[in-house]
Amino acid sequence: MDFHELEGFLALAENLHFARASTKVHLSPSALSRLLGRLEEELGIILFERDTRRVKLTEDGIAFLDFARDVVHKRDDMRLRIGVNDDQITGILRVYASVTACYSILPPFVEALNKTHPGLRLSVQTGDPADAADAVREGRAELALDALPPGGFKDLDCYSVRKTPLVFASSKTGIYNNLDLQGKPDQLQHIISTVPLILPKTGLARERIDRWTRINGIKPNIVAETAGNEAILALARLGLGLGLVPHLVLENGPFAEGLVLYHAGKDFGEYDIGFVQKPVISGTESIRKLRTAIAEIIRRTYPQHEPTTNKN
Repeated sequence: MDFHELEGFLALAENLHFARASTKVHLSPSALSRLLGRLEEELGIILFERDTRRVKLTEDGIAFLDFARDVVHKRDDMRLRIGVNDDQITGILRVYASVTACYSILPPFVEALNKTHPGLRLSVQTGDPADAADAVREGRAELALDALPPGGFKDLDCYSVRKTPLVFASSKTGIYNNLDLQGKPDQLQHIISTVPLILPKTGLARERIDRWTRINGIKPNIVAETAGNEAILALARLGLGLGLVPHLVLENGPFAEGLVLYHAGKDFGEYDIGFVQKPVISGTESIRKLRTAIAEIIRRTYPQHEPTTNKN
């Protein structure tokens, strides 16, 4: 058993898709399958149930997942060490962020990090923002960008860096390109109950619209549910209905073309987007130094908001 096999196992366990997992570890799907076959033979257990349609962890695979994450995390912890002569942090910093966050929020942080700690290399995983906090909790990332709930996450240190309203987006050439939502609560309730909606499966935006419809006694007309804001906008561009996304997704990016926007209204509130990491005071000495350095860079780079820090 080696780290290459463990990384291949973790890639498939986290993606449950051979093509995506093999890309993560720079192998072909067939090579990844052979690598995992060798690992299963060495362990004497079956880690995955797999056929032409799906990949699923077995009970033994779920048990092995904690071990594999722990071993790889400890290896990365060893790499995140303080240099003997220059007091610089070196190693790999694993970051989880959505595609939108990568082009809209992350660049100033990366620039500041490169200047302050040039020996620290980034490994960025992109995915659904709804999975960001769990990526940190589970050790898949040391740092993530997420939509913060009011007061932040109780078990994580949170650093708010940007606020943005929620908006509905629809195709400019579709049949929902001329709706009147401004200042008319009754009209908003009527539209949400009749116009097809494209919603995220999970996350803060979904929680808010579910709560709003429940309070107002409305049964929404949901035509599609998907993971990731970019997928929601792609379906909205096809004219399927109204997609609910943070306005930030449409700022300075490639997704706004061909769309008309409607503000969701004050009842839906703003998205408070920020960095999350495990508490600075937790972990080994090298991890604590890393988290302290990250917190300082975030404070200098995004000074407009105060951090919500876990004191426990």
